[in-house]
Amino acid sequence: MDDGKLKAPEIADYKTQVEQIKPQPKLLKNCVWAFATGGFICLLAQIIFNYLLASGLDKIQAGNSVSIIMIFLGALLTGLGVYDKIVEKAGAGAIVPITGFANAIVASAMEFKHEGYIFGVGSKIFSVVGPTLLFGFVFSVLIGLIKVFINA
Repeated sequence: MDDGKLKAPEIADYKTQVEQIKPQPKLLKNCVWAFATGGFICLLAQIIFNYLLASGLDKIQAGNSVSIIMIFLGALLTGLGVYDKIVEKAGAGAIVPITGFANAIVASAMEFKHEGYIFGVGSKIFSVVGPTLLFGFVFSVLIGLIKVFINA
């Protein structure tokens, strides 16, 4: 009587076959690409920062401007379909910087564009980034409260 369950030799054979055809990630290569891409994004931001400082902005204004420029570049490259190709190659090296945050927002908006601007883009734009924003807000408030109580 066959109860439909796999027997131990069949399970072992299946696991062996899976191991043979499963793609093996190139860990060192992936780490190098992530490091190089993240480093290039940071280098670009530093070049822009130094240029803005040399143009007469103070450090706070230059820092804020760099954030805005990098978010714009991430959103623009996502809209053009370039940033997703960079993420495929670089992984976390392109996702972690602020440009990756812009990519997440724009990509989720673009995904639902066909549903309209209100029910598609408007309702889905923060589906990916919403939890990040929520935790960012909550922890910034908690840190602010802790700082207020420590300084009181």
